[in-house]
Amino acid sequence: MSDTPLGTLLRSVPDDARESSVLGDYLGWLEREHDLAFEGYDDLQRWSVDDLDAFWQSIWDFFGVRSHAPHTAVLANSAMPGAKWFPGAILNYAEHIIGADRDPSLVALIERSQTRSPRQLTHGELADLVARARAGLQRLGVKMGDRVVAYLPNIEETAVAYLATISLGAIWASCAPEFGARAVIDRFGQIEPTVMLVAPGYTYGATVVDRRAEIAAIRDGLPSLTHVISVPYGPFEVSDSLSWAELVAEPAMIAFEPVPFDHPMVVLFTSGTTGRPKAIIHGHGGLLLEHLKCQGLMWDLREGDRLLWFSTTAWMLWNVVISALLHGAAAVLVDGNPLYPDVSAQWRIAEETRSTLVGISPGYAMACRKERIEPARLFDLSAVRQIGCAGAPLAPSGAAWLAEEFGQEVLLNVGSGGTDVCTALVTGSPLQPVYAGEMSGRSLGCAVDVFDASGRSVVGDLGELVLTRPMPSMPLGFWGDADGSRERETYFGMYPGVWRMGDWASVTSRGSIVVTGRSDATLNRGGVRVGTADVYSVVEDIDEVLDSLVVHLEDPDGGSGDLLLFLVTADGHVDDDLQVRVKSRMRAELSPRHVPDQIMAIDSVPRGRTGKKLEVPVKRVLLGESPDTAVSRESMTNPKSLDFFVGIRPVGLGQRA
Repeated sequence: MSDTPLGTLLRSVPDDARESSVLGDYLGWLEREHDLAFEGYDDLQRWSVDDLDAFWQSIWDFFGVRSHAPHTAVLANSAMPGAKWFPGAILNYAEHIIGADRDPSLVALIERSQTRSPRQLTHGELADLVARARAGLQRLGVKMGDRVVAYLPNIEETAVAYLATISLGAIWASCAPEFGARAVIDRFGQIEPTVMLVAPGYTYGATVVDRRAEIAAIRDGLPSLTHVISVPYGPFEVSDSLSWAELVAEPAMIAFEPVPFDHPMVVLFTSGTTGRPKAIIHGHGGLLLEHLKCQGLMWDLREGDRLLWFSTTAWMLWNVVISALLHGAAAVLVDGNPLYPDVSAQWRIAEETRSTLVGISPGYAMACRKERIEPARLFDLSAVRQIGCAGAPLAPSGAAWLAEEFGQEVLLNVGSGGTDVCTALVTGSPLQPVYAGEMSGRSLGCAVDVFDASGRSVVGDLGELVLTRPMPSMPLGFWGDADGSRERETYFGMYPGVWRMGDWASVTSRGSIVVTGRSDATLNRGGVRVGTADVYSVVEDIDEVLDSLVVHLEDPDGGSGDLLLFLVTADGHVDDDLQVRVKSRMRAELSPRHVPDQIMAIDSVPRGRTGKKLEVPVKRVLLGESPDTAVSRESMTNPKSLDFFVGIRPVGLGQRA
């Protein structure tokens, strides 16, 4: 199915979708309780953004949000920025996980690590550990509004500490231990934490990694720290620290600090690839409502389910995975090399853990396809009801491969969102059809549109992905941005009063969405703009091509500029035959204007810690900027990969010099 056209129907809505899904239950509830009947998903989605007050109140009621005081309105102020949600409400996110009336024997956390043997916690065990950790943090003086940070991998102790912190009304932030000291200080230093949890080392595949030197440097760089807690992980120990065992030594009763709806809960950091990472503040109520809605209605999570989605603690996806607990589903925590000992590793974990929703990256899907892995045949994945895919656009061939592998019984749910909202803005659901290379539609409650440069809504044409109305999980602000100027510039600088996401996308006549990449990395040749994902979809479908990166260097004199294509190939070379085939396919499937001027072999594509390709920093290096100022190398998974691009002189630039 390598030639699957964009927009090919891969899955129709099953006849029993309403009877078998949480979203169907919600529709039935709306009809019984509010006399609201909708023919299908599109009608429901339109209502969800036309009547924000009624929709978000329905989410509150349907999922049973518990507040210690009544709210006086749903949306008291709809301005962007400055929207005010549920004033008067007093609640706590953690109470909806630990304080929920769950069977204490129900599995809550399942851990798979390359550093230690498998672990598992029930809801009863989790509640006990959270209560103990909460009491331990209180003994250290942690109170509402204090910042607790973690330099920890994706393991059960991290989840426990996270829930304990937010139960106190304190504010959480985390970085994965593969980050270097400078990158961690750049992030944590902004919020001045008092307590930091650390892991002295970890195992990545077959490699044992010692992080004690980095921990020492981070401690020196964070003068606000009063306590460091060391989690036993790997063969090393951190000196002059409180042990995890000491933190959770004393039994305690679980309790939750009631906080306003918009009280800060977590700080998420942007990638920091092109500047100082933005410290995005998310609140208790906004994330609670959004995660109840998205994971419940769009992802169809329910009690007893198991969510597996590989993530480090530096990515918003980690917070999203933990929020599976809101629905009584178990969160599967995975730490280590996701491709070790082989490319089938994640499918193997899905089989072992009986996961019902398995999330993967588009890159992983394409790698499995190229390796001719047949996951549904090789492994017992009969528990899987849904495959999630996010992090980058998924090529039509990748979507078709997944649909062919798993069949009509499994929903392929491709989505796009970001750290800014800690959720998906466009995604699928059990009540939407699936099309190759497209995202099924706008998420409920998300007023997504695509604007052209003049701010007009467009259908069928590429433009900026925007939100025209507020949603609860928009940031409370950026840390240190007292006057809000950085937030306004980031999201509202192009279209005043309209949120710009920074993605280049189009809306089809069916209402599905195609995201082609970041809008600052689009390829404009002779007035024809395509997204970088369009190029990757064509090029990476060629057997020899393992990975690719495309960069357009504009001509300041108005010419077509230079289009440079860099390929990672199986044999490390780009011969004449491959050049001809690549150019021929790009000419036929994109346009003659997007045939690359130069094609070069590289060892690896520069990527950020979340796996995103770093087109813009590479472009800046090609234009003569030093790699050390074009990107924070500590925000990269492969920092040495950038050195290849230093000194490259594109043909067109040479001619214009």
